[in-house]
Amino acid sequence: MGLSDAEWVAVMLSLKVAVVAVAFALPVAIAVALLLSRSRLPGVGLVNGLVHLPLILPPVVTGYLLLIAFGRRGVIGAVLNEWFGLVFSFRWTGAALAAAVMGFPLMVRSIRLSIDAVDRRLEAAAATLGAGPVKVFFTITLPLILPGIVAGTILGFAKALGEFGATITFVSNIPGETQTLAAAIYTYTQVPGGEAGAARLTAISIVISLMALIASEVLARRIARRMGA
Repeated sequence: MGLSDAEWVAVMLSLKVAVVAVAFALPVAIAVALLLSRSRLPGVGLVNGLVHLPLILPPVVTGYLLLIAFGRRGVIGAVLNEWFGLVFSFRWTGAALAAAVMGFPLMVRSIRLSIDAVDRRLEAAAATLGAGPVKVFFTITLPLILPGIVAGTILGFAKALGEFGATITFVSNIPGETQTLAAAIYTYTQVPGGEAGAARLTAISIVISLMALIASEVLARRIARRMGA
């Protein structure tokens, strides 16, 4: 049985939210992973704790904190709304922000493990040949940590695709605006006769997740072959 228009909207919105969340979180995750792996400055342990806090806190608590910070009257949200006209609460952009926050620790951890595994002697050798820190990163470090970046990206995407608690607390469950796949499935389970719709969307979620995992495996193998060559 095909999907209804509302179900297609939920599917496409979930994909948009997940892609935007990963696209904006990935550069920050790489920078934070480098900081946690390489920096010896005081306070790095605190940063590490804050980064991984969303993994420990109940998602509803994270969503509430986002509402306080990025709501229309929030500490940050009020400034963004007044100066840039950027609104997160009860918008799909807020769903992307919540998904990015929830997936961020997984991305950072995966990338950091790859950075920790890099042989620092290779970077030192490039530096002795005259390469600056930026060139060393892009020519030596980045290619070596690509598998970790790919893994982190897929983990972040999967987390963003299935995020529910923080999203529904921060941006509610508005059809066509903030109702993602997870929220739509939840809605179907709360109404009589909604089992078929919940089953269809569950199947779509499984298919998308499997496709993401397969793509991750293919990319990882290609990267491994290229590095081996």
